[in-house]
Amino acid sequence: MHKHSCISALARFVALVAVLAWSVGPIAVVALSSFKEPKDIFEIPFRLFFVPTFDNYRMLARFNPEFFTGLVNSLIVTVFAVLATLLASFGAGYVFARAKAAGYKASALFMIVVRMLPPIVVTVPLFPVFNRLALNDTHLVLVLLYAAFYVSLGAWMMRSFVAQIPIELEEAAAIDGATLWQTLRIVILPLCAQGLVALTLFVVVFAWNEYVFAMIFTTTEARTAPVVIGEMLSTAEGVKWGAVFAAATIQLVPVVVVVLALQRFLIAGLTAGSVKS
Repeated sequence: MHKHSCISALARFVALVAVLAWSVGPIAVVALSSFKEPKDIFEIPFRLFFVPTFDNYRMLARFNPEFFTGLVNSLIVTVFAVLATLLASFGAGYVFARAKAAGYKASALFMIVVRMLPPIVVTVPLFPVFNRLALNDTHLVLVLLYAAFYVSLGAWMMRSFVAQIPIELEEAAAIDGATLWQTLRIVILPLCAQGLVALTLFVVVFAWNEYVFAMIFTTTEARTAPVVIGEMLSTAEGVKWGAVFAAATIQLVPVVVVVLALQRFLIAGLTAGSVKS
C-alpha cells in the first residue's frame, strides 16, 4: 500500500514537472535570453545563470522604435476589441437564453459553425470590402475582426450563464417597474460577472498576440507589436536576436500579468459556465 502511494506521488510529481517544463519553459527561455549577450543566446547547453545585461533592450529602443508604437496600437485594439466583444456577447447571450423562437437557436448554431472554420478563410474575402470602405490599416478593422471572431464563443458562454438565472428575478424586477435595460444592468449583469471576466481574458490573450489578421489588414498606421516582431525576423541586415527576444519579453509581460491577476476568475467562470450549461 505504501509502495503504491509512493509510486502515485512520484507520477504526479513527474507530471507536474512535465507540465511546467512545457508551459513555463519557453517563456523562461525567451525572458532569460533577452538579458544575455547576443553571442550567448543560442549556446548549448542553455545557461540559467549568467551576468545579465540590458544591452538588448537598449538596442531595441535604438534600432526598432516602431515596436513601441506597435505596443500602443496593440493596446488600443485589445481594449476596444474586449469592449465590443463583451457588449455583443452579453446581448446575444441574453437573447439566445431567453428567446424561444427557432430562428434564434439556428443563428446560435450557425455562429458556432462559422467559429470552427479557419479564420483566414472567413476574413481574407473581407479585404477588398474593407479596402473599399477605407478601413484597412486602421484600428477599427482589427477591433471588428477580433470582436467578430470571439462573439460566437462569448455568446454561448453568456447564454449558459443567463440561462441559469431564474426568470422569476426578471419578473420581480418588472413588477417593481424596472425597464429591460435596468433589469439587464442591475439584475443580470452582476450575476454574469465571472463569465464576463473569463471572456475578457480569452479576448485579451487573443487580441494582444494575434498576428495573421494584423499582418493582412495593416501596413503602417495600425501595425501591432506582433507584426513588428515578425518584421524584425526578416530584415536584410540580419536578425538582431537580442532585440527580438527583448521585444518578445516586453510583449509577454502585460498578458502574463493580466492572466495571473485574473486566473481565479477565469477558472471560476469556466467552471460555473460548464456546470450551469
